[in-house]
Amino acid sequence: MLGSRSDIKIRKGKLADAAAVAETFRQSWVQAYRGILPHSHLENMIRRRGPDWWASVIRSGDSLIVLEKGGTIIGYATLGFSRTRGPYQGEIYELYITPVFQGIGLGEHLFEACRYGLDQRRLKGLIVWALAENTIATDFYWRRGGRPVKQGFETIGGQKLEKIAFGWSS
Repeated sequence: MLGSRSDIKIRKGKLADAAAVAETFRQSWVQAYRGILPHSHLENMIRRRGPDWWASVIRSGDSLIVLEKGGTIIGYATLGFSRTRGPYQGEIYELYITPVFQGIGLGEHLFEACRYGLDQRRLKGLIVWALAENTIATDFYWRRGGRPVKQGFETIGGQKLEKIAFGWSS
């Protein structure tokens, strides 16, 4: 487990965070999906999910949490009820860290905050989907104790991509 870090803060997203979350989204998605998603689809997705889009997510409820380091947002996660039927009631929809801060343990802090948030909602079990080609994500969830529980395919930008669901039982 990671030690306490006084310059790290995880909290519910606020409207004032929308632009910073949009920038974190842009940087992390370019890093994660360049070469996996068709370029034009990736660029369109980033363009659509700008500050206004993130402001609407924040207004919709408590599904967005942010990770700050020294007062600057460097990561975010979205979570809630599982979108698939089965024994996993909670789901982390997205968990991303700005690339320059990846690999130093901050994702683990954010992941554990998501688990805590889902536990507070009394949701049993956790599922997270990741594209199979996104080895940074699949390795991360494997190291967190998740094991593949489902597999599927999704067509993105005309390209059929394999996705894997990692599960954790309560």
